[in-house]
Amino acid sequence: MNLTHLDDQNKPKMVDVSDKDNTVRIAVASGIIEVGREAYDAVVSNTAKKGPVLQTAVIAAIQGTKQTSTLIPMCHPLMLTSVKTDIEELPELPGFKLTVTAKLNGQTGVEMEALTGVSIGLLTIYDMLKAIDKGMVIKNIQLEHKSGGKSGDFNRA
Repeated sequence: MNLTHLDDQNKPKMVDVSDKDNTVRIAVASGIIEVGREAYDAVVSNTAKKGPVLQTAVIAAIQGTKQTSTLIPMCHPLMLTSVKTDIEELPELPGFKLTVTAKLNGQTGVEMEALTGVSIGLLTIYDMLKAIDKGMVIKNIQLEHKSGGKSGDFNRA
């Protein structure tokens, strides 16, 4: 197997995508944060002391998606055409599921952007609730779907 982030002298490099075709590329990632009942209730009743938790997490997820190349060394700076988020309340857990969809028309995929957006959004929820619950667990950050590009589509079963 050829490692694409190493050159002939085994030095790190960013992959050259200049010969790739521009295609519509979409990636969907998700993750879950499990919180205590008190923290969950503070979020859904919008009484958390740091402000509107879910709205702030959405903004953070979008910002994280856009900043991926500054956080992950070999990621290309991308001209995203769309970032969408969805937060599902999971009262039985209790917790929240965050989903990020990243889209562009370009030469490289957006999987890392969607995954980074989910991570940053969930970390923001943690930050805003840590005074109530330090035992929160962020879990199951994963790629759900990707389309476009040479490698084709992926759908998590």
